[in-house]
Amino acid sequence: MQHPPHQSLQVAAVQSLQGRPAAVPKPRVPAAREEDGPWHAEAVCRRDEAGLFFAPSKEPTAARLSREEAAKRVCARCPVMVACREHALLQPEPYGVWGGLTAAERRVVLARRRRRAAELRQGPGAGPIAAAG
Repeated sequence: MQHPPHQSLQVAAVQSLQGRPAAVPKPRVPAAREEDGPWHAEAVCRRDEAGLFFAPSKEPTAARLSREEAAKRVCARCPVMVACREHALLQPEPYGVWGGLTAAERRVVLARRRRRAAELRQGPGAGPIAAAG
């Protein structure tokens, strides 16, 4: 009989007390996701200070700004900051500090990229100044 994962240890313990061989559950290994690049293993935020990167609910503005600055300092010493930032921009990640940028800062970067891509599609001389005459 199959048991849900959270009951596996309990079932094994009961079976061993009843004299039956106890089935030892296999350790759960997170499935590899396609978007998980090798940069995840090197990220400084995985080792410590993870609470700095996401806001608790109803966080006062001064506390949020202080927390975000502290998170950015962690990002500044991270060897995979650029890869993390690109991940957050490509997803796009709507919350938290990723790659040294807050969600608001990432929205600005994305808007600039969209504007630049639109300008490149229009070709040279087709920008807002050329249209004004």
